[in-house]
Amino acid sequence: MFTGIIEEVGIVTGLNFTDRKSTLRIKAETVLSDIHIGDSIAVNGVCLTVTQFDDTSFQADVMNETLQRSSLGSLTAGSPVDLERAMSAQGRFGGHIVSGHIDGTGTITDIREDGIAVWYTITAPPEIMRLIVEKGSIAIDGISLTVAKVTAKDFSVSIIPHTAAKTVLSHRRKGDIVNLENDIVGKYVEKLLSPAGKTPVTNRVNMEFLARNGYI
Repeated sequence: MFTGIIEEVGIVTGLNFTDRKSTLRIKAETVLSDIHIGDSIAVNGVCLTVTQFDDTSFQADVMNETLQRSSLGSLTAGSPVDLERAMSAQGRFGGHIVSGHIDGTGTITDIREDGIAVWYTITAPPEIMRLIVEKGSIAIDGISLTVAKVTAKDFSVSIIPHTAAKTVLSHRRKGDIVNLENDIVGKYVEKLLSPAGKTPVTNRVNMEFLARNGYI
């Protein structure tokens, strides 16, 4: 489990994506301080398992499912990536619950300055948009962010200079693809409210719903 608080930006130094086996090697510093084989590290929000490491970098295997669900397949040598180690029991929970299991990708359609802040607007498919709520949480490339605005087809976040400087968002441009992970609490609620095999619930809680279920 992760919190979405990025520890450092690493650099891709090697990658080998084939039908048989895909691997990714990343240059890093902070996440190497207590690294072990088998550790989980989120790379642009994708939970990967360390299979090799040395004093300057670590390597992880990447499954085809991961390449299809995320933007990792578009990385090249030299690409910057957000890195976060799995949450420790002694650590502060600074972001929100992030599993590192990407729900899909979105596309940055607008970037604009607003005083010291920068707004990013991202379009996403309906299956992701239905679980995004204003003032709720979303993980973008592994970064825990608060949703500032939602429409039927896109959502926006407003970030401070520190977040931009310490993550890959400062490298992002209009048209770039980003990894998205919905708030896991919302996913569980949707699942529990949807009978097995039925279409997920889309209606909001209203007065009629509360009365029908004995709340008023």
